[in-house]
Amino acid sequence: MLTFLNLQPEIFGLDINDLSIKVAKLRKKRAGFYLVSLNEVIMKPGIVKEGVILDKEALIKHIKVALSTVKGERLSTNYAAMSLPEERSFSQVIQMPKMTQGELKTAVPFEAENYIPLPIENVYLDFQEIDVHGQDSSVNHMDLLINVMPKNIVDSYLYCSKKAGLVPCIMEVESQAIVTALVKNKKILEPTIFIDLGQDNTSFIIFSGGSIRFTSSLSVYSGQFTKAISEKLGIDANEAEKLKIMCGLVPGKEKKYNVKQCLDPILYGLASEIKKYINFYKGHVGHEYFYSDKKIEKIILSGGGAYLKGLAKFLSDEIAIPVEFGDPFINVQVSKDRSLRITREKALSFTTAIGLALRGANNEI
Repeated sequence: MLTFLNLQPEIFGLDINDLSIKVAKLRKKRAGFYLVSLNEVIMKPGIVKEGVILDKEALIKHIKVALSTVKGERLSTNYAAMSLPEERSFSQVIQMPKMTQGELKTAVPFEAENYIPLPIENVYLDFQEIDVHGQDSSVNHMDLLINVMPKNIVDSYLYCSKKAGLVPCIMEVESQAIVTALVKNKKILEPTIFIDLGQDNTSFIIFSGGSIRFTSSLSVYSGQFTKAISEKLGIDANEAEKLKIMCGLVPGKEKKYNVKQCLDPILYGLASEIKKYINFYKGHVGHEYFYSDKKIEKIILSGGGAYLKGLAKFLSDEIAIPVEFGDPFINVQVSKDRSLRITREKALSFTTAIGLALRGANNEI
């Protein structure tokens, strides 16, 4: 539904992952963006797996439930900004001679074939220019961030959203939405890592100079923590989840359980993988001379699994880079509606949905 005397549609954020659907809607006012709608619907395993929709009809039903049961203001629009699975995407910074936008649209697909792991005819491709050279007018080339997603993945998300009665006017990979939510006005010049630790997948993002430089999916995610505790202590998943939350990586009330010991192999594997990607990035940014001499300043954690007690300190000690928690409401005014109030820990799980909602509220179609 179009707002009165406004040709721009209201757009809400819709984040679909393997185990849940999250909805967030913001409204832009003079003082900034205000949260007006929020919801989360949990899905059973198997409907979506590793970003691939396996049961379209079940997903459609869950989307409809998520839309009809939102907290706060009911949704009066069917225009959505949707997430696409990070683990199915491919991003790469490439160089091109200076061209017009029209010339780039023709030339980029041909150049991208040298980088992407799939035939160009089987993917959707988008790109954006990034500024890595500042005001240096002597540079005769431009740097582009290309984003690629298999057509069959995108088409399946389009099908389900349309069958649920939506108009998906924005579709972007999770990393873009995460950065939109966590970067204040998109202004961070120093290289910064974002790690979104979800229940079923983890996104790794390097952001610098106002743009994403590198993305990947990590093999460690929050659900593995619960599974490891359950298996090593011989307890069911529900009890393991409670222990994980209560004890984390520090001594808890249950002295007979050593949760950290259960998680050590996974945690050291996570730290090792992060260091591997940092070294890979450092070895492949030679052409970004405007930023290549700047070290990574900090790591920002988000996602539902980020608030594991002691995780930030563990990663900071292991990687030797300061680690802090992100704030998904850094660009959003706190709502006065009690039904929309959530803890900071819970807010981290809505990072992608809030980033999508910000894109929609800005009418960045």
